[in-house]
Amino acid sequence: MKQLQSLNVSYNKLIKVPYDIRSLTSLEILNMDYNSVFELNCEDFKDTVHLRTLSLKSNRIVSMSRCVLEHLTDLKFLDLGHNQIQYYEDIFEIALHKLEFLDLSYNPIAYYETEEFQALWSLKYMIVGTFFTAQAKQKTFQGSNNLEDVFISHEHEYEPNFRGLKHVETLTIYLYCNDDFKVPPGTNYEDSIHFKSLKTLTVICRGDRQGFPYIIPQIMLEGMEHLEMFKAVNVYNEAPGRGTFYFYPHLKSLTISKTDLTDLDPEMFLAIPKLQSLDLSESNIKSLDFLLQANLNALRYLKLTDNEINVINETVFQFLPSLTYLDLSNNQFSCECSNAGFIQWIKNNKQTQVVNAHQYECFLPVDRQGTLLLDFDVQSCWNDGSFFYFISSTCLVVLTLLTSFIYHFLRWQLAYTFHLFLAFVYDSRRRKKGDPHQFDAFVSYNVHDEDWVYREMLPVLEGEQGWRLCLHHRDFQPGKPIMENITDAIYGSRKTICVISRHYLQSEWCSREIQMASFRLFDEQKDVLILLFLEDIPSRHLSPYYRMRKLVKKRTYLSWPQAAQHPGVFWQNVQRALWPPQPTNL
Repeated sequence: MKQLQSLNVSYNKLIKVPYDIRSLTSLEILNMDYNSVFELNCEDFKDTVHLRTLSLKSNRIVSMSRCVLEHLTDLKFLDLGHNQIQYYEDIFEIALHKLEFLDLSYNPIAYYETEEFQALWSLKYMIVGTFFTAQAKQKTFQGSNNLEDVFISHEHEYEPNFRGLKHVETLTIYLYCNDDFKVPPGTNYEDSIHFKSLKTLTVICRGDRQGFPYIIPQIMLEGMEHLEMFKAVNVYNEAPGRGTFYFYPHLKSLTISKTDLTDLDPEMFLAIPKLQSLDLSESNIKSLDFLLQANLNALRYLKLTDNEINVINETVFQFLPSLTYLDLSNNQFSCECSNAGFIQWIKNNKQTQVVNAHQYECFLPVDRQGTLLLDFDVQSCWNDGSFFYFISSTCLVVLTLLTSFIYHFLRWQLAYTFHLFLAFVYDSRRRKKGDPHQFDAFVSYNVHDEDWVYREMLPVLEGEQGWRLCLHHRDFQPGKPIMENITDAIYGSRKTICVISRHYLQSEWCSREIQMASFRLFDEQKDVLILLFLEDIPSRHLSPYYRMRKLVKKRTYLSWPQAAQHPGVFWQNVQRALWPPQPTNL
């Protein structure tokens, strides 16, 4: 037994250190956790000088004398946590120069003295604080220059005095939420420069904040320029501001949980483009849209468990090109077509591992509660007719817009094409039958000008000159469609006489008659159109009547007002125009 190097006597209800341990001179590891030891005397470890690990966690030790540990010069690990130690004299001022780990947490120690741990030259990992500790005096950690990991647990008003922790890399602080995190008077940037080596900071607030924000002093954080991991649990009452992480350009891991992040500002992440891990669990998040503007191109790990997310737009993940791990457990997913794209993304993407996606359950609608999200039939979203209705309504809208456009800008061109087609068909039929022209001329006029036609034109052209004229009030066939009558009249006459006045230009049927006549002119390439103006109409007034203006510019026309003094010459010109037409080039 004298050669024994490791001994574990935990959970044995021991009330003191067994006497036989004194004879184990080669002992290096001793575990006496979870017993009832209430006293340590100077002889307990006097002969175990090679002891390197001593764990006395969760006993009832009340006090410790200096002599208890003075012979353990090789000790590296000492755990005295969860005892009832109220004072311990100056046990840390003795030769524990090799001690690397020290746990004094959860002991009723009122405060830590100045330069309490300065003799622990090799100390790297320390856990301190209890329900009862009020403060650490100035320079408490002075001389502990090798400390790399510090865990502090305080559940009363606490003033942090971390001077001397020049090389600390990990700092964990447990605090009670109903108290304040105070900064000692006079603290400034120079006081916080001892955190320049800090890489990991964890602040955990215990208890119920009851709506009051717990604030980490900004001045305390400004010197942490090399911080790579920041964890805040139950600390913030609302989403941190956009400048919160301005001083952490190298931050790679961020955890903010048990916080109301309903109003999370995506610009908060712009200062930390190197972020690789993000945990926003239990934070009342309802949407992932903030990721669209967060610029998290390096993010690999994303945890959003226990939030209130219903619907996820799968396009969000296009803005996370490096994402390989995603945990969305315990959210309130909606098993409806609004999530069809997200479900398809889970099934088809090969880059990102969606943790336990096969166990995600539906929260909405009520009749699907308890069913699995991935069991939702996304095909039904395409087969329920909604896609067909969407396509149909889209086509209808496009058709309506196209029809409106054509009517507004191209109606005359379409009408021209239609009537040209009718004229072509009619002329082809007439030529096949070899029908001669029934009339010499078809007279196109407006009803307001009918008096002039019967009083001035007919007596001369029919009575004196003997021409056969076609007049719509007299010669159109009753019961026949008016367009057919017009077509028959124009193609059944050798020529068409248009009696033009302002009323004529404003008439829809007169407009169609002159259109049909101009179509024939275009089709047969013959001089079949005679223009008679009853009024002097300036060319600028013809601008709205594109076709009429074009004809007036290209063809010679007769003006009744200009022939008022010599009507005989006027009718002679009409007679010459009515002679059998010659081929013409337009």
